[in-house]
Amino acid sequence: MDLEEQYDKIYRYCYFKVHQRETAEDITQETFLRFFESSGYRSKGQSLQYLYTIARHLCVDEYRKHKTRPLEDETAGNYSDDNMVTQISVKATLSELDETERELLLLRYVNEVSVNVISKLYGISRFAVYRKLLQATKELKNRLGREDFM
Repeated sequence: MDLEEQYDKIYRYCYFKVHQRETAEDITQETFLRFFESSGYRSKGQSLQYLYTIARHLCVDEYRKHKTRPLEDETAGNYSDDNMVTQISVKATLSELDETERELLLLRYVNEVSVNVISKLYGISRFAVYRKLLQATKELKNRLGREDFM
């Protein structure tokens, strides 16, 4: 497992959950600190699942701590007008999906987490993950299709 690559993916996952750059960085660092402190799951070959489990729990804890504070969404980077419009449209369309569908799409297609790891993370069968991914992808395509993106 390439830890540098996983660090970026865990950060992306945390940012997706908390929508704040500094908070996502802190949670990512804490995730890896806790990961290195414990060797139980690493010795069983479940490192990736363990990383996402830690990150998920820390994100939930962060949300609970600041439940009354609205989470801000930061958009960073230099984008052309067309790219910015596409990004805003995709983001708006993704926000119409439920939280689980968004998270599954992020894990599988952005962070390239295997279906096997996702199934263990959610405690469901691989076939259920495939069904949920297919359903979420179809829904996203349908919604984006209405805006002529796909």
